[in-house]
Amino acid sequence: IFPLINCARLRKLFYLLFSLFFFLPPAKAQIDSCTLRISLLTCSPGEELYSTFGHTAVRVTDRSTGMDLVYNYGTFEFSPDFYAKFIQGKLRYYLSVEPFQDFLYAYQWESRSVVEQVLQLDCENRMALYHALRNNAQEENKYYLYDFLFDNCTTRPKALMQQTINDSIHWKNILPAETPTFRNLIHTYLDTGGQYWSKLGIDLLLGAKLDRKVTNHQAMFLPDYLLKGLDSATLNGQPFVTPPQPVLQMPSPLNKGSLFRPGVVFGILLLIIIALYVIKKEWAKKTLRAIDFTLFLLAGIVGLVLIYMWTGTDHVVTQNNYNLLWALPTHLVAAFMLGKNKKGLRLYFKAALLLHLLLLLLWAFLPQQLNGGFIYIVIMLAFASWRHSKHTQHAG
Repeated sequence: IFPLINCARLRKLFYLLFSLFFFLPPAKAQIDSCTLRISLLTCSPGEELYSTFGHTAVRVTDRSTGMDLVYNYGTFEFSPDFYAKFIQGKLRYYLSVEPFQDFLYAYQWESRSVVEQVLQLDCENRMALYHALRNNAQEENKYYLYDFLFDNCTTRPKALMQQTINDSIHWKNILPAETPTFRNLIHTYLDTGGQYWSKLGIDLLLGAKLDRKVTNHQAMFLPDYLLKGLDSATLNGQPFVTPPQPVLQMPSPLNKGSLFRPGVVFGILLLIIIALYVIKKEWAKKTLRAIDFTLFLLAGIVGLVLIYMWTGTDHVVTQNNYNLLWALPTHLVAAFMLGKNKKGLRLYFKAALLLHLLLLLLWAFLPQQLNGGFIYIVIMLAFASWRHSKHTQHAG
């Protein structure tokens, strides 16, 4: 269209306007602190273990610019050394930012509901919280060492609100009359989701520190409990958040799981062992010896793993693990000594028998709540220790 403009001055003016329009960087829309809206999103539990306890994220919208973003502290990269870092307690999570619709689509696909609580803040506090979120999302600030109980996707937003908001938030008690332990709270979600084998693994690896009673604030490491805490919290005598409103309602994907549970499986195995002992046939004796070898071998390996988790990792809750009273690392050596008629070996099995029987007697009084499925394991170890302490060469 340029040749149609005959006036040289007009052409120059048009070129100037054309350059300004297309080549100058666009001015950023100014955020109005009073048009900001900051809310907390609480997502319901999913069927995978990582999603069993739900999720928390922060939503920021601005009606003057159309901004609608979700700040998510629950992001991690699945790198080749993911499991090694997870076991050692060195797994890094980070704060990511994504459009609200993308965030919501992921939860719709997983059939997980989402509710929203809008923070009732003045303009100054809204802007302060928004700037804090943006600062946390910077590359140099967004990473943190994940801790399931004390530093996770739910504790981070709560801590940020407490640090940023000038006025003090008053939190009311949300705990029941009988204060639960961390393990009690975790068990509730695992049982609801039918995660019985995951529950067994968690109870195996996490020691007595998980059996401390939670404080009101500590309970809010779980998304549902933070939702309850916010729902009753006040700021300057006024409700801190609006009542929870659903933004996505989906049928729960959770189920009670199958009857293939640890207690059932271990109970059946114990009955098989007793039956093999009663039968007294040669094939039954050989089968029983093979089971004994496997039982002591696995118990010994588990014991070594528990010692490593206690002393060789950064996890605090894997310390003081009373499962070591039955998962004796020395069982690993004893497994390869089965069938040898040695006095020292018989004495070892007598000592193991007494220890396992004592554990069964004191089971309910230990400072750590042991998983009920392990009772059958301890009985099997005690029974095997008794047989091998009598006459090692013919213990089958």
